[in-house]
Amino acid sequence: MKYALVTGGSRGIGRAICKELASLGYYVLINYKSRETEAASTLQGIEGRGELLRFDVSDKNEVRQTLENWFLKNENNHIEVLVNNAGIREDALLTWMQDEQWENVLKNNLDSFFYVTRAVLNGMLEKKYGRIINVVSLSGLKGVAGQTNYSAAKSGVVGATRSLAQEVARYGITVNAVAPGFIKTDMTEELNEKELQKIIPARRFGLPEEVAHAVAFLTSEKAGYINGEVININGGLHS
Repeated sequence: MKYALVTGGSRGIGRAICKELASLGYYVLINYKSRETEAASTLQGIEGRGELLRFDVSDKNEVRQTLENWFLKNENNHIEVLVNNAGIREDALLTWMQDEQWENVLKNNLDSFFYVTRAVLNGMLEKKYGRIINVVSLSGLKGVAGQTNYSAAKSGVVGATRSLAQEVARYGITVNAVAPGFIKTDMTEELNEKELQKIIPARRFGLPEEVAHAVAFLTSEKAGYINGEVININGGLHS
């Protein structure tokens, strides 16, 4: 049995990734924080080829305790794929941004990468195999007005991706990122899609499944010599 952990797997891009990995034969650990109904729907969508794993990715103690308990109950099982997908946005111009908006976004998007990755990395090192894929954003590469907190957090994950890739490559572990542009999810529902399409060469928003396909490739053995890279998935919209 091959195991994969997907944070923020209850909806949107995370749900599509869970479905894609399950179709490839992975037993998927679907992480969620509070959206239990949506998470259960994701599990149903992969026909039970996985389980729900509830914890707050921004809480280091909760991450450690939950994953330690899982490993104790699954001593012979190995998480060989980790997808750090969970994240939030709290947009505001910097001059009006509250401390909580800055702190919440960095904790949920950047600190979470550190907490979750650290918790599963030792198992990958022992097995000398692993795939870590971080879901970042066009904002983290290009910068977007009103998203200083989100851009800073995602840029941080990009840097961490490239650094960690160099640390663990000799152990058969790859660390890469995918950077979605405008993707049809509940996070983009409030955006003016008709207007934004004009600046996208492909003239449309992407689909969560298109991100999931790229993630699936990066988990494969065929991608074993791709390391420390960021794959843009944005219809041609570059910085």
